[in-house]
Amino acid sequence: MVAVVTWITESLQEILHISGLTLQTFLVFCAAFLLASLVFKRSKNLPPYPAGRVPVLGHLLALGRAPHLKLAAWRRQYGDVFTVRMGMEDVVVLNGYTAVKDALVDRSELFASRPQNYLFDATTGFGKEVVTARWGTGFRQRKRFVTTALKNLGMKVGHGSVEEKIREEANILHNRVAVYNRHPFDIAHDVNVAVANIICSMVFGKRYDYEDETFQQLLEAIITVTFEIGSAQIISVFPFLRFVPIVNRAGVNALEEDLKVQNVLREEISRHREHLDRENPRDFLDFCLLEVEQQGKVDGLTEENVLYMAGNLFFAGTDTTTNTLLWSLLYMTLNPDIQHKVQEELDAVVGASLPALSHRSQLPYVNACLLEVMRIRSLLPVAIPHATTREVKVQEYDIPKGTQVLVNLHSLHMDPVYWPDPDRFDPERFLDKDGNVVNKPESFLPFSGGRRVCPGEQLARMELFLFFSTLLQSFIFKTPEDASPPDTDGVFGLTLTPPPFQLCAIPR
Repeated sequence: MVAVVTWITESLQEILHISGLTLQTFLVFCAAFLLASLVFKRSKNLPPYPAGRVPVLGHLLALGRAPHLKLAAWRRQYGDVFTVRMGMEDVVVLNGYTAVKDALVDRSELFASRPQNYLFDATTGFGKEVVTARWGTGFRQRKRFVTTALKNLGMKVGHGSVEEKIREEANILHNRVAVYNRHPFDIAHDVNVAVANIICSMVFGKRYDYEDETFQQLLEAIITVTFEIGSAQIISVFPFLRFVPIVNRAGVNALEEDLKVQNVLREEISRHREHLDRENPRDFLDFCLLEVEQQGKVDGLTEENVLYMAGNLFFAGTDTTTNTLLWSLLYMTLNPDIQHKVQEELDAVVGASLPALSHRSQLPYVNACLLEVMRIRSLLPVAIPHATTREVKVQEYDIPKGTQVLVNLHSLHMDPVYWPDPDRFDPERFLDKDGNVVNKPESFLPFSGGRRVCPGEQLARMELFLFFSTLLQSFIFKTPEDASPPDTDGVFGLTLTPPPFQLCAIPR
């Protein structure tokens, strides 16, 4: 009993420290929510609660700073489906391939909405875009429009592909890395710029220099918003705390930095409106502005929708791909034998020419490496929350309409039933007995699935292959001498980000 009290006290002190709450403020909202808990009753047949729930805060203390790991640990004790209490709200958690596939793929439409989330909503126009939009005709029309526009702009293989722009940017990144001349450096900024430039070329129709001040501010704002939203869980659970000074610091920072991104987008929308060529749309903003005028595919589309849809592309298309590339380089430094196999395959197939998408089918080990990176370090360990579109039965439980559902993708990708010794980095998991790559194995959904699958998946796969192949073709990546091996735990936010690390790029 003493140990339990000590644990609760220490956990409470930690969350107060992280959130900036004073004890007095905490006690005030505890009293308010304890009173509310007497009024609102739990639904009768929800999945069971794990241990660790405390009044008012629910399971927030128990989830800690790595919720994907805690959810996976609870899975071993409570099964694939259980309920966590987030403040005063019951949230159903799905773990494991069987439960997740049933929800995201087999019965996708029943889990295809989004719950209310103050910071998500405030930074996306309260559902005026695609990522956080509630289920309905508006969402379906906007997603279909975005996917079609991206394909028209080159998110495809073959004629008219964006491949050449990616190859050019990969070559520029190669030249940036060469400048460091074997000395230790942090490659994160250069990778971030390279990836973001692909999104800029598709959305704005232009790329930026690596030292461009406006571009650097835009990238810093995107990184800050992503990090702060991940840090502001307390405001997502208790939205009224956004009015409490100090406590609301992360939320205020997220909104201030998001406004910087919006200002850049507004300027670009204005510029595109003035120079719009209706017969020859050049980029995503042109396609959107034409649709605003014509109202042919998306009912009632406005420039405000355009603003937030373009913002979706920036946030989703920059952060996830950047982090996956950084993880891939980190794991290459930790596994020189695997790195050597990648380079042997590149030498045999590509030779001295630049890697191209036409080489992809001939490079199974390169592809397997990237898939293994996405497995061992999921793009989104816990997917963006879903919500049920009507009452639905999961196993023997009844889930009411509008219930928030968390999908623990980490549990799929680290399940020893499908991935023996899951903490070991082993690309050969994705090769069959004939050495061919297995692109869609069971228990592997790095881009989610069903109605909410990432619309930019094909673009992300193209970028990952071309950037990774170009860098590994020319450089051997090593941890600097006398430096400790980089940490692989990652920092949990909206995405699982590698901690800052340095490497040396040795020309081959």
